[in-house]
Amino acid sequence: MKIPFAIIVAAALAGSIAHAQARPTPGQPVILVTGSTSGLGREVALRLAAGGAHVIVHGRDSARGAEVVREIEQAGKGSARFYAADFASLAQVRQFGATILKDYSRLDVLINNAGIGSVPADRQLTAEGAEIRMQVNYLSGVLLTRLLLPQLLASAPARIVNVSSLAASPVDFDDVMMAKNFSPLRAYGQSKLAQVMFTFDLAHELEGKGVTVNALHPATLMPTGMVAKAGYQPQATIDEGAKAVLQLVQAPDMGSGQYFIGLKAGRAHQQAYDAEARARLKRLSEDLTGIAHSTH
Repeated sequence: MKIPFAIIVAAALAGSIAHAQARPTPGQPVILVTGSTSGLGREVALRLAAGGAHVIVHGRDSARGAEVVREIEQAGKGSARFYAADFASLAQVRQFGATILKDYSRLDVLINNAGIGSVPADRQLTAEGAEIRMQVNYLSGVLLTRLLLPQLLASAPARIVNVSSLAASPVDFDDVMMAKNFSPLRAYGQSKLAQVMFTFDLAHELEGKGVTVNALHPATLMPTGMVAKAGYQPQATIDEGAKAVLQLVQAPDMGSGQYFIGLKAGRAHQQAYDAEARARLKRLSEDLTGIAHSTH
């Protein structure tokens, strides 16, 4: 008998979580960092745990996830737990979100950091038929945020931080999945600008509800795996990027609905300030993720 794919995915996800992993203690901040088994996300996770937080570590590689958890536990300050989910699969993102809601009674901060860059250079589609960068960098983060939003609201004051980029390309609503004139850099830039547009919309939606939403370009060309694969020479350090992310997590009175370049408030691509474009993106995102059906 052929086992349904959804059951295989659920079993794989369940098997990736070690029973011995820590639970947060009463009053301990709970922070989810997506894409935290390497690069910037890993450094942010380690620093948050060093400050005493319970960090939900996320990635695709269970071995690397276990290493991050071990490093946090050995430091003896905070605590951590690892969950595996591939953001190229909306089914896995849904399972991930459902598991977090089941395992945790609160969530203080969500850092949407997971992403892929301009490599591979060819156009690839996910199982759901989306251009892979648009799904991994944007749609999966939107879906996860919407799934976890009730938990964030219940834990208010809470924060959402979207790790974006200066590499912005306007969203082409006539060809969002870039079936024509594909460019990996433009695909990356489009997905990253979409993150900022989502940030502005969600901040407006949540105004006065105790959950702030901000986006940032952490630093230019840090020495991460993504940058190395693309063949670029690093221009900034992971330390710079981590400090910029942590400012949006920890600093008081950061406000909401802003776009930061490093440590300073900046201005995003002009399309991010186009209310009509943001409304079109929101409708498209709801259609592609089915989120309107999963949250009501």
